[in-house]
Amino acid sequence: MTIKVDHRHLYLQVIDRLKQDIDKGIFKEKEKLPSEFELAKSLGVSRATLREALRLLEEENVIIRRHGVGTFVNSKPIFTSGIEQLSSVSSMIRKAGMEPGTIYLSSMQAIPSEDDILRFQCGDEQSIVTMERVRTANGEPVVYCVDKVPKNYLPNDFLIREEGSIFTALEESGEIHISYAVTFIDPVGYHEIASPTLNCEPETSLLVLKQLHYDENDRVVLYSKNYFRADKFSFHVVRKRV
Repeated sequence: MTIKVDHRHLYLQVIDRLKQDIDKGIFKEKEKLPSEFELAKSLGVSRATLREALRLLEEENVIIRRHGVGTFVNSKPIFTSGIEQLSSVSSMIRKAGMEPGTIYLSSMQAIPSEDDILRFQCGDEQSIVTMERVRTANGEPVVYCVDKVPKNYLPNDFLIREEGSIFTALEESGEIHISYAVTFIDPVGYHEIASPTLNCEPETSLLVLKQLHYDENDRVVLYSKNYFRADKFSFHVVRKRV
């Protein structure tokens, strides 16, 4: 199992070898890796070199280290998507051959916060609707969603329905068409609401997508904050040289 010597740093060779062993099924998903001593010995490298390789693999979400327990192979993301195009969570789930679903947790309307007033450019007397939902794949919770939208942009009966797409509801009147979104992605660890809602282990990280959705008149009509399980979802961006 000793790695072959080439001209790259040893820790990079270790990373490649461990990834190959995972791809070949030598180390299976959710399986515990051998101890650092055993792994370093079998690879013919120092423990310091191995630790650096494991640190980088953990940053890539290939492995997860549990304090006092050991190092485990992470599950590969089931859902993957580019974020250049504005596509729905449901379409990502369907592309993976699974059935999307929604669990409605709560909806409320209240006067806008200072952030809402700045975000939506609205008056302090205008009602803001906040909705909490969980998106499921074959019944398993995978995304925790918090959406905010000015009440006057929604159909009068939207809160009674408790179903359907927010995009569809916003565009129902024909006066609003969502044209684009500005997205911010943040990795987070344990979240006191999202993590237990998504049945996450304490070590399971989350990817938070904060999105400002704009209509054709460059108005923000919807603010979304979606918590994705990092062991289920991966996102990528195609970057073109300019």
